[in-house]
Amino acid sequence: MRMVDLIEKKRDGGALTQEEINFWINGYTNGEIPDYQVSALLMAIFYQDMTDEEITLLTQAMANSGETIDLSEIAGVKVDKHSTGGVGDTTTLVLAPLVAACGVPVAKMSGRGLGHTGGTLDKLEAIPGFQVEISKEDFIQQVNDIKVAVIGQSGDLAPADKKLYALRDVTATVDSIPLIASSIMSKKIAAGADAIVLDVTTGEGAFMKNIEDAKRLASTMVRIGKLANRQTMAIISDMSEPLGEAIGNSLEIYEAIQALKGNGPKDLMELVYVLGSQMIVVGKKADNLDEARTMLKEKLASGEALELFKQMVARQGGDTSYVDQPEKLLTAQYKFEFLAEKSGHIQKIVANEIGIAAMLLGAGRQTKEDVIDPAVGLMLHKKVGDYVKVGDILVTIYANSKNVQETRKLLAENILIGEEFIEPVLIHDIITE
Repeated sequence: MRMVDLIEKKRDGGALTQEEINFWINGYTNGEIPDYQVSALLMAIFYQDMTDEEITLLTQAMANSGETIDLSEIAGVKVDKHSTGGVGDTTTLVLAPLVAACGVPVAKMSGRGLGHTGGTLDKLEAIPGFQVEISKEDFIQQVNDIKVAVIGQSGDLAPADKKLYALRDVTATVDSIPLIASSIMSKKIAAGADAIVLDVTTGEGAFMKNIEDAKRLASTMVRIGKLANRQTMAIISDMSEPLGEAIGNSLEIYEAIQALKGNGPKDLMELVYVLGSQMIVVGKKADNLDEARTMLKEKLASGEALELFKQMVARQGGDTSYVDQPEKLLTAQYKFEFLAEKSGHIQKIVANEIGIAAMLLGAGRQTKEDVIDPAVGLMLHKKVGDYVKVGDILVTIYANSKNVQETRKLLAENILIGEEFIEPVLIHDIITE
């Protein structure tokens, strides 16, 4: 078998077989097939697309390219959740302990990545002492004991994806639904979950800017999951404005703790309830979504979810006093207020640009080498649809430098106030096939 023949076949619109896909994934992972040939094949896939069967075979080959996690020692249906990302995405921090409190084991492996505020791991590390790297044995034991753990992804989990993503990044082939879907699902399948709930975001702060692309990606991933014998479903959620109120690592932990105390922002809690209800149904702890939502609200009100979060922090070496006294997380040297200059309704908060405004303070990474400042970020006090008057506080800027002019400029340009009331939409669709 020759790589050039596979490139030619896909260039001309042919479908690759299991043998052919395994050949190039294994060869590239092992260093036997050069970058330039894989780049050519990726570009052919970009233009010619792939069938559902091809995408599933590609996903399985990538999942099998390294370590696969066996979670069979954990009792119950293991449910994983994945978000395609956004701005102010505190969801996992609230969702994991809340779903675990309902009896569904959440054995979550998260990444760091680039982005406006890093990843879930960066946020958890804002709690002094919190360890995201623990042994597989301790991970399994912790989930069996308290039903929840959030740790770093194994370095050998889907190594083919790591190599392919780096190549896609420099060959303008990132924006391909077959390649995005196989990248996400290969890691989910390798991580060993029995069921997968996906949050596919769309809008200004999301990778999928329009709903049609988001729906196609969601449907593709759901079909891949089912073909790989994983119960899978997806939510299409809106990321036109930041989710919740906090953007920044310590700020998002603070917001998550407030949410677990029953004081979470309306949009964040609604997304948690929608995703959590699906996780509880696929985890076989409720017969329908209404029953599942009631369970979630009861566990939140009883304080059990907050207690589980605190236990997770303790088991992973974190200082639990920060859970008891979350104001200790607010350590930025300076706080500045950004005020409304006119009266009217908030019509738009451009998520991506607001995320960049937080990143300029040091809340996220522009390159892999950047060091995140956990203390800095933004706290939104108004959301789309809210009425504001001149002088109202729109945003509090948490900074460790007095120079926040670029952040202020982006806030001024990307929070739009007008006369017309605009009703925000959070959930666009639910995809089950």
